Amino acid sequence: MTIYDDEILGKAYDGRLVRRLLGFVWPYKWSLTGAIGLMVGSALMELIPPFLIRTAIDGPIATGDIDGIWPIFLLYAATLLASFGFRYAQTYVMQAMSQRIIIDIRMAIFRHIQKMSLKFFDHNPVGRLLTRITNDVDALNEFITQGTVALLGDLVRLFFIIVTMLILSWQLALVSFIMFPVVIISTIIFQKIMRATYREMRQRLARINAYLNEQITGVLVTQLFGREGRSRQFFTEISSDYLKSQFKSNNTFAVFFPTVHLTSVSATALLLLLGGQLVLNDVTSIGLLVAFTLYTEQAFGPIRQLAERYNTLQSAMASSERIFRVLDTSEDIADPAAPKQLPTPVRGAIVFDNVIFGYNPSEPVLKGVSFTIPAGQAVAVVGASGAGKTSLVSLMARFYEIQQGSIRLDGVDIREITQHDLRKHVGAVPQDPTCFSGSIAQNIRLHDDTITDERIRWAADISGASSFIHKLPGQFAYEVRERGSNLSVGQRQLLSFARAMAFNPEVLLILDEATSSVDTETEAVMQQAVQRLLKGRTSIVIAHRLSTIRYVDRILVLHRGLLVEDGTHDELLALNGYYARLYTLQYAEQLGGSAAEN
Repeated sequence: MTIYDDEILGKAYDGRLVRRLLGFVWPYKWSLTGAIGLMVGSALMELIPPFLIRTAIDGPIATGDIDGIWPIFLLYAATLLASFGFRYAQTYVMQAMSQRIIIDIRMAIFRHIQKMSLKFFDHNPVGRLLTRITNDVDALNEFITQGTVALLGDLVRLFFIIVTMLILSWQLALVSFIMFPVVIISTIIFQKIMRATYREMRQRLARINAYLNEQITGVLVTQLFGREGRSRQFFTEISSDYLKSQFKSNNTFAVFFPTVHLTSVSATALLLLLGGQLVLNDVTSIGLLVAFTLYTEQAFGPIRQLAERYNTLQSAMASSERIFRVLDTSEDIADPAAPKQLPTPVRGAIVFDNVIFGYNPSEPVLKGVSFTIPAGQAVAVVGASGAGKTSLVSLMARFYEIQQGSIRLDGVDIREITQHDLRKHVGAVPQDPTCFSGSIAQNIRLHDDTITDERIRWAADISGASSFIHKLPGQFAYEVRERGSNLSVGQRQLLSFARAMAFNPEVLLILDEATSSVDTETEAVMQQAVQRLLKGRTSIVIAHRLSTIRYVDRILVLHRGLLVEDGTHDELLALNGYYARLYTLQYAEQLGGSAAEN
């Protein structure tokens, strides 16, 4: 499933998504309950100061009782301190809970991605998946802290204020509520405009991210062909488009918030005008009018914040949609409900029985391929580009699922055992070996503590990697940078050989000319490593060089997805068929013309 969803906007509120998010929140229900309780306490505390001011004005101040002001003042100060305590505790609890939930969501996405087959990664760029784990999860963090309890807090605070105002004086309350419809209408208009603007901003930001990823990855080609100026020009164009959408958003905010402020001030002015007449007619008191002025200002605060939280809510819904699309992507390759166990000890006998496979099922790459490799035999697979060589070994490691036929290891169909169990016994040396940030030793053992330091040194010696490791500062403790950027291609490949030896699998797959792109001296070391790797284990080698083919027991020739020839080097040359032609065309230059003479 391809996830082309960077521009998903989603609903401003989607109950289905919120219910799924609650599944991550539920383990922290007591923290959430505590945060809600603290929020209610904070809202109640905020109702007290205006009431105390009314009491002071209508009481001690009106009667000239200076001593009577002190108890009210102390109570007012205590209320402010209590309000601060409630807000501090609520913020701390919510942030702590939110961070734990975010870690859980990130781990859920990471665990799910790790289970996916290579087909999933073929159709979903790494950058997009990283955005799911980083940016989209961060949007949920903001939603949990600002869009759930905070949103509920705004509603509760507004409810308490309205109820308090109605209890104290329904006449003044009605005057205060006159401007509420104006704010509500302004908020609705603001949300509609921001919805369209937000969509436009996301589309243009996604375009910038995609272009940046492409240009940074391909900077070598850009510099090589001198296209830096054109790249900057295009980046300026798409950045300008994003800037325009940002200005549109800023203009909307610049109109909306002054409108709300003007409405709030207008409501206060009307309250003073009409409420003042009620005071003069002895219908209400000055203290109550002052209290209502403060309550009115408090009421507009939550309304204004509700509008601000709309964008947070909308962004969270869009991010949730994208995250759950990843989590809902079913595994192409799933472990059986009742897995079988491989015979003990694992010998490494391999059988391909009428295997049909295609990355697109309607266009098979392998078309009914059948062969048997006895345990301990080394086999090379050759053929022209596109013949299906890499597909064959990828299927052996079950990186992809076949459409028809079966692949058996020691008589057991590999689909009937767990992927983890299979890959404990099937190792690979890829053409472009992967190195991770960390020490040389960590790159060999891959954090498997069962592989001892002695075994690491032995694997390095056998593979020939020790020839360069001992020259590095710190030797096995030498820190490898990201992607092995501080190692040469040959050093990275020797390191991958050492890794394979350390894990010592019964079946070894050497993919796509793992001994290519190195100097003559390093190639000689690597050829010796290949000999040692092949010895005593079942091996499938994608062979491009005669030096590798010399070490194998048998050669399989693929042509357009079919196994067309099977035999030793001399037997296949004697057939004068596909292999003989490949041998002559591809290897004559390496042999300096001797192949042509044969």
